[in-house]
Amino acid sequence: MKVFFWSVFFLLVNTMLAASINYEVTMPEPQSHYFEVTMNIVDYEKNYVDVNMPVWAPGSYLIREFEKNIENINAFSNDKKLVINQLDKNTWRLFTNKSKNIKITYSVYAFEQSVRTSFLDASHGYFNGSSIFMFVKELLNKPITLTIVPFKEWKKVTTSLNKTSETEFIYTALNYNVLVDCPVEIGNHETFSFNAAGVEHTVAMVGKGNFNMEVLKVDMKKIVETATAVFWENPNKKYTFIIHNVTRGGGGLEHQNSTTIDVDRSTYQGDDYKGFLSVVAHEYFHLWNVKRISPSSFDLFDYSTENYTDLLWVMEGFTSYYDELLLYRAGYFTEDEMIKKCTNSINSIENQPGSSVQSVTESSFNAWVKGYRPNENSYNSTVSYYTKGSVIANMLDLMIAESTKGAKSLDDVMNYLYQEFYKKQHRGITIADVQLALEKVSGLNLNSFFNDYVNGTKSFDYQTIFGYANINVDIYKSQSVNLGITSSNNMIKTVIKNSAAFKGGLNANDEIIGLDGFRVDNNINDLIKNKQIGDTVDLLVSRDNILINLSFPLVENDSFYYKLSTNSDNKNDVYNKWLKKL
Repeated sequence: MKVFFWSVFFLLVNTMLAASINYEVTMPEPQSHYFEVTMNIVDYEKNYVDVNMPVWAPGSYLIREFEKNIENINAFSNDKKLVINQLDKNTWRLFTNKSKNIKITYSVYAFEQSVRTSFLDASHGYFNGSSIFMFVKELLNKPITLTIVPFKEWKKVTTSLNKTSETEFIYTALNYNVLVDCPVEIGNHETFSFNAAGVEHTVAMVGKGNFNMEVLKVDMKKIVETATAVFWENPNKKYTFIIHNVTRGGGGLEHQNSTTIDVDRSTYQGDDYKGFLSVVAHEYFHLWNVKRISPSSFDLFDYSTENYTDLLWVMEGFTSYYDELLLYRAGYFTEDEMIKKCTNSINSIENQPGSSVQSVTESSFNAWVKGYRPNENSYNSTVSYYTKGSVIANMLDLMIAESTKGAKSLDDVMNYLYQEFYKKQHRGITIADVQLALEKVSGLNLNSFFNDYVNGTKSFDYQTIFGYANINVDIYKSQSVNLGITSSNNMIKTVIKNSAAFKGGLNANDEIIGLDGFRVDNNINDLIKNKQIGDTVDLLVSRDNILINLSFPLVENDSFYYKLSTNSDNKNDVYNKWLKKL
């Protein structure tokens, strides 16, 4: 019995060791928006094979149901068509009769322009791997070959995958995780390169825009070298930027040695250009923070369900803090602009009712169902782990500088996390690891800090903490009068908790028709800004196409605004450590 068991075991192991997967992607009719994918499973002998389609893209915490775009699945062995049964929404079972070599073909509809999905039209093709490649769970760690056959008129493919052919677009990946972590751009796009921090960087500029490639070379190089200085080293030999110049939408998504960024095609001038550089800095900082300093729950991705973490306030929030700090250090923001950025983040969270309801750990963990799926009440019930996390990073940076008399900063914490957990222990981090690193660098006991501000919803004593850097914090109670709504064309989008509208019974999706007997033709807040607290307003609204009258008093605004200011002649060691130049 034992001999039989071990014989079967070693047979399975040997089968696994020999197996490999090859993919081919073609696009013969790009105007149809279909990628054609062939998946070859080689030397994998079983009675059946289960193939899966990912349901989400790592780095974007929403179940996107990529299987909805899959069509025409067929499987063959020795040119004989195999029986396929669909087991659930993203799993198909192929009955192989122990055939060693299986060919699977399927079509992927690709017409969603974003950094998380795939897009194909007559102008270019782009795919994010998890939205296009099926996988076999038992073979996730096997080496992969990818062949791309561009549309006949397209001459370029840009990706961070390793190219193995001089004449064809053939690439290899160590395993499935690497494959889907290397997005691919196909077409006739412009490209340029620059060397920074000892790394060759390739930039694909897709679509028309008002960019200047020579200017971008200089500015992107500065950002790369400023980010690398935080960690002392750059972990890549090469890095790829894929930048889509679009007319709507935007965003970025980080990868192990590349990123995709979608921006407005007219963004390369003035303040908008600084916004673009901030996105570049954000995605590039993820090279370390997320892709190497990562939550322990991301050590093994499950592509078929949510992967929860309570650390997005570090992964995204700290990165949001650094994307502004890096631009300051590189010379793109002035001191006044940097302090204004910090002020805006503080005012954003302190005047959002949801910041007293949801902690940043809860915000992180529930990103899948709350952060990425907001509704009309989200402003009242949630807080952004991006913004709140950046404020926490700011507070910790000042506290560390104060505790160490200007000797250390949050940079030292990030570097410690990178060196200790990524390079030495080769594992992801937990919230306890983050606290340990912060305490080790600062010498502080942070139990109360984590209880109050990370796991709790308490507001910071901004005057004390900014006072470490001789920065004044003035707090003003808002004197403005408003209903307490957000609206578009007089259609209410959000009713703010405890506002006049909230207490008076206005609902999201109400359309404001009239005020005090007069028709409303513009922003309702413009019509009441000269009223006083306690004045009664009479509103005519359309609710589900039924006209109703509401009458209620305007109430005092609960908002407080923070203003940070500094004296250029009164800068101390903490200030100089915080706002240091490169």
